[in-house]
Amino acid sequence: MIVTPPLADPAAGAPLADAAAWVVAAATGELATRAATLAVAGLGLLLLQGRLPLRRAGRALLGCFLIFGAGPVAAGLLHAAAATSEREAVADLPAAPPPRLAAPAQPEEYDPYAGAAVPVR
Repeated sequence: MIVTPPLADPAAGAPLADAAAWVVAAATGELATRAATLAVAGLGLLLLQGRLPLRRAGRALLGCFLIFGAGPVAAGLLHAAAATSEREAVADLPAAPPPRLAAPAQPEEYDPYAGAAVPVR
């Protein structure tokens, strides 16, 4: 009898996953952190000298925040999603309907158009 691995199993080593992990480590590792620190310091220096528009510096800072903050934000969201899915579902109690409000009684000879349309001076 010949045993073959199923097609759904990943290959040994999973080269694409290893490559993706390397890219993530390179983009958020110690060297990238040092480079981003120097870039932010350089942006601050250029801003103080008036050589860099504020909008461009803001974009660069936002990019640093997105690159280095994406991992913790995603981990927090996944943790919150896992916590809500593990929580027991509480049965919703049927709410009692609100009491009926009675409409005010109208006079027997009610005319909505009676009376002056314009106040008398």
